[in-house]
Amino acid sequence: MSLGDEHEASGGYGGTGQTRTRLPETGGDVYGGARRGGRSSSRSLITVVGVVVLLIAAIAFANRGGDDSSSAGGSGNKPKASTTAASGTKPVQSGFAHDQQGAQSAAANYAVALGSTGMFQVDSRHAIVDTLYTPTAAAKLQSAMDAAYSTDFLSKLGLDANGNAPSGSTFVSRTIPVGTKVSQYSDNSAAVAVWYMGLIGMSSQTSTDPVSSTWKTWTFDLQWINGDWKITTDTQKDGPAPVPGDDKAATSDEISKAIEEYGGFTYAR
Repeated sequence: MSLGDEHEASGGYGGTGQTRTRLPETGGDVYGGARRGGRSSSRSLITVVGVVVLLIAAIAFANRGGDDSSSAGGSGNKPKASTTAASGTKPVQSGFAHDQQGAQSAAANYAVALGSTGMFQVDSRHAIVDTLYTPTAAAKLQSAMDAAYSTDFLSKLGLDANGNAPSGSTFVSRTIPVGTKVSQYSDNSAAVAVWYMGLIGMSSQTSTDPVSSTWKTWTFDLQWINGDWKITTDTQKDGPAPVPGDDKAATSDEISKAIEEYGGFTYAR
């Protein structure tokens, strides 16, 4: 999917079980190297004339208290946008298929886009919302989204008023779909749940809120309109979360390097 009208068709993948996801074109180390235990986060949602949008873990991350996420310390340079942008090329130039497979593909891709760093900058956020939601839903959501991503909210995340991280810091926000499930389907509508792992936080030597993971389920009510699946409403709930493993938490330098080197997916399912 791109921020234009181009989406990934599901043809050729039916029955394979493969998952493809496409994004829009678009002092001491607190990581410590120690094993990271599970961390809970609070939830926040926005209701606008019956249209419900949960701003994933980002709002919970910003509102869970504490100081600003980072300062401009550190000797490294902020990665260029191209280094953290999604990698890969668009396999096809058509919309999502008008079937259950296409609805699942749309939901998985929309979760990725809505969980991306593009949501923290006004121009890309407006483009994402206008592209993914029905015109009616998008019109109701834009002003509420702008209010939610306020300067104060961005500051709590360690970002400036334009949604940019300080020099030497890397802001991380990614949604990684694990699976999808269709709970309702008709010719004109579908309800699809996306189970995903999210990454959110600021990677820097001085960060007080390092990059952490969260597990949630994001359910999208979709409508077939103008030849593609569009979101009418969406809700989220926590879990299911697996038992944390014994992996040693990476240092901030390792996280920043990984985010810089490993671009997000531009296609999936």
